[in-house]
Amino acid sequence: MNRTSRMRLSSAAVPTPLPSTIPTARQTFGDLERWLGSPFAGTLDLRAVEREQERRGRELLRRLLQDYLDHRGPGDVGPGLWAREAQGRTVGCTHKRLHTRRLISLFGPVYLRRMGYGGRGIPSIHPLDALLQMPARSYGYELQRRLLLGVVQGPFDEAIRNVAEFTQVRIPKRSAEQILQDASDDFDDFYRSRRTGPVAGEGPIVVGAIDCKGIPMVKTHSIARKVRLGKGEKRQKKRMATVAAVFTQSRRIRTPAEVVKSLFEEEKTTRSSAKLARPERKRVWASLLDGKDLVIQSAWTEMKHRDPDQQKEWVVVTDGERALQIRVCNLFPKAWIILDLLHVLEKLWMVSHTLHPEGSEQAREFVRQRIERILEGGVSQAVKGLRQTATKRKMRGVRAKIVTGVAKYLYRNRSRMRYDEYLKRGFPIASGTVEGACKNLIKDRMERSGMRWTELMGEAMLRMRAVYLSGDFEAYWDFHVDQEQSRLYRRNTWKSMEGVVLK
Repeated sequence: MNRTSRMRLSSAAVPTPLPSTIPTARQTFGDLERWLGSPFAGTLDLRAVEREQERRGRELLRRLLQDYLDHRGPGDVGPGLWAREAQGRTVGCTHKRLHTRRLISLFGPVYLRRMGYGGRGIPSIHPLDALLQMPARSYGYELQRRLLLGVVQGPFDEAIRNVAEFTQVRIPKRSAEQILQDASDDFDDFYRSRRTGPVAGEGPIVVGAIDCKGIPMVKTHSIARKVRLGKGEKRQKKRMATVAAVFTQSRRIRTPAEVVKSLFEEEKTTRSSAKLARPERKRVWASLLDGKDLVIQSAWTEMKHRDPDQQKEWVVVTDGERALQIRVCNLFPKAWIILDLLHVLEKLWMVSHTLHPEGSEQAREFVRQRIERILEGGVSQAVKGLRQTATKRKMRGVRAKIVTGVAKYLYRNRSRMRYDEYLKRGFPIASGTVEGACKNLIKDRMERSGMRWTELMGEAMLRMRAVYLSGDFEAYWDFHVDQEQSRLYRRNTWKSMEGVVLK
């Protein structure tokens, strides 16, 4: 049997059968019209009519989509293809066969009958798949997008229920988890390719904030459950994720007295929006796997994109973790490194509660006086006062350790506590943005009751939630679809034997 005969027999092979005959969309629409005009529908209340009309309307849309796919034809581009393998070798695909693929769309399952070209040891090539930009999975891109929007906002089960409520498509939880992991693959490439640059009218300060936040992890080995935990033991194991936030803002010049008032006022007063320097183009993200060095490096890269010539003032706000500060100082030699004022405030409260009853006016006044002194530039005086307090009161044990430890903390960070100068320059002095990112990015989604995460799932969730909270979800989804298409259907890797090339 010659080659031409083999091609003819192969192309005439019985195609993969479709399910039972599908009524056309026109027939379905006629059924809906007749039902609405039927005596039975006339006995129903409006709510029942709406529900039935929605069900039948969704079926109408599904059949319209099926009719459209049938109308597109099988994508036959000729008697055979010349395909280029990954090694660069060109091979002939002379075996043609119709294949049927099932796709779950927003309206339900549809079937695509398309021509496949193959050869001995060569995977089938389906030109119509590339033309229609078919996804790798059996779920359509729009269905995946809506599922992901629900997943990044709430639990998987809730997102799956919401998708099923509005589309009548029930996605298994395992499939939803795989969709999330696949969607997060292009996170780094998206932000590397995104060159936003400076924007006219933005503030003169570029702010970066770095912090860490624990995420409850799945235990890798089974542990016998204890009725009562010992001292220092916890039922769940957490792993630290490094969190970053980058934004630009205008100057907000304040006095130490104004800051103290905002910290200790009993009732929050309504502030004029003109006085607030709100973050502009804020981007937040976090990582479990990259580690501190890579996250800090990515923060530097993001700040560099916003201010390529470094004409603005760079400010980096961190907590007092020494390892984190060393890394930040090494990578940002020309930036203003600021110790988060809220961490200083918390340290002072620790000292105050060793000297005065918790909740007392004396404890409050102790902290207020010292934070005001620090804001005015008197860090050394505050350190000296704490040391003298420990000496004069002849403190011993835990109380002495707390007071002297806080004094050492303030002395070690004194170069990053020039708050009087920061306030005059209008810099932010607290990491409220990154603290809010820790809450919004991690706590609100990943620390709910009973939630535990593996490394891969935790990283995927952090990436997609970061994209969502940074306002980049739609742009990222389009980018991800383009990247997946380029991976699935490499351009110019095949050519019709009749000279027709896929565009």
